Amino acid sequence: MAQKSFEDYMECPFHLAMSVLEGRWKFAILYVLSARGTLRFKELERSVPGISTRMLTKELKHLESHGIVRRVPYATVPPKVEYSLTDIGISVSPVIDEISKWGEQYLASVDPSTS
Repeated sequence: MAQKSFEDYMECPFHLAMSVLEGRWKFAILYVLSARGTLRFKELERSVPGISTRMLTKELKHLESHGIVRRVPYATVPPKVEYSLTDIGISVSPVIDEISKWGEQYLASVDPSTS
C-alpha cells in the first residue's frame, strides 16, 4: 500500500491534523511546551519520561518542519538551543487541555479511587 502524501490529506482537515500530530510522543512534547513555555533540549528531554534523545530530536524536527515548534539556536559555548510553540502550536493548547480533561475523566471511570 502506497503511503499517502501531505497533499492527499489536504482534502480532509481531520486527517491532515492527524498526519501532522500522530505518534507516541508529539502530544507529550506539545503538552510540556504548552505547560512550561520555552525550554532547552535537555529540560524538554527530562520533562517527557521515556523518550530517547534520538526520538526527541526526530519529533522536534518534524514539529518544526510543520511550523508548530520554534527552534532558536544561540551561538554560545556550549551550544544552546531553545524550543517553544509557534502561534499555530499555541493554537493546539486547547485541544491538549481537553485531552487532559478527558484523561482525568477516563481514569476516574476505570479507577474510582482516583476521583
